Amino acid sequence: MRWFKGAANVIGGALFLALFAVFVLQVTARFAFNKPMAWTDEAAVILYIWVILWAAAFIVPEREHVMFDLIWSSVGRRARLAMRIAGNLLVGGLAAVAIPGTWDYVRFMAREGTPVLNLPFMWVFLPFVFLMVALTLRCAWAIWQAVHGIGLDAELHLS
Repeated sequence: MRWFKGAANVIGGALFLALFAVFVLQVTARFAFNKPMAWTDEAAVILYIWVILWAAAFIVPEREHVMFDLIWSSVGRRARLAMRIAGNLLVGGLAAVAIPGTWDYVRFMAREGTPVLNLPFMWVFLPFVFLMVALTLRCAWAIWQAVHGIGLDAELHLS
């Protein structure tokens, strides 16, 4: 698991570095040389999509996601268990049900290309499939933890 997390961080860092490099190139070409390059606009948008979805799927831990825990902190352990299982069943179940449709759409988009780079849209939207799979697995893991009594203390804020 540690190896996977390290690899995900390296890939995420490389994606962000590529986004930054394209952005600097874009700004330099446009304002220093008055020669805007269309491919940098498109590459920046594609890389931005990848950075955001990759980070949400593999890098940002659950405890760092936005959550409302007013009710969580005010109820007992048994209610937290029910809330954690119900919430993760709902979110993870919906994500799991959406995976085949998401994959079909992403595969369908392989027939269309981006306007400048002519990169198949499948490669632009592929990280959304990764996000759906990761969300399903995270929710299943959270349910397993809840059933085993892990993460139900109010101060941990894990649900």
